[in-house]
Amino acid sequence: MASATLNALLEPVRTHGRALLAASDEPHAELLALVWGPRFDREHARALLATLPQAMPAVIQTVEQVALQFDGLPAGEQQRLRQLILRHHSRWDNAQAIS
Repeated sequence: MASATLNALLEPVRTHGRALLAASDEPHAELLALVWGPRFDREHARALLATLPQAMPAVIQTVEQVALQFDGLPAGEQQRLRQLILRHHSRWDNAQAIS
């Protein structure tokens, strides 16, 4: 996956992910659930959006854009994205253990 494509897909997650995943004990697992299959799991995303205390149009629009981008990725690039989420999770767990 070209780093420009990866950054374009991940930037909205960096910007709005905290709001979307705030209620989750396992944000990495939630992200993986969204992208585990060959298509972005819009139903799961709607369930996450429903946990937000108020409607956040920017977050909703971002989720829709990311879903379309993910669905347009070749299977190999989708898998690379999953691997990056897993790698970040591993690093996050290690950092938490040190703190």
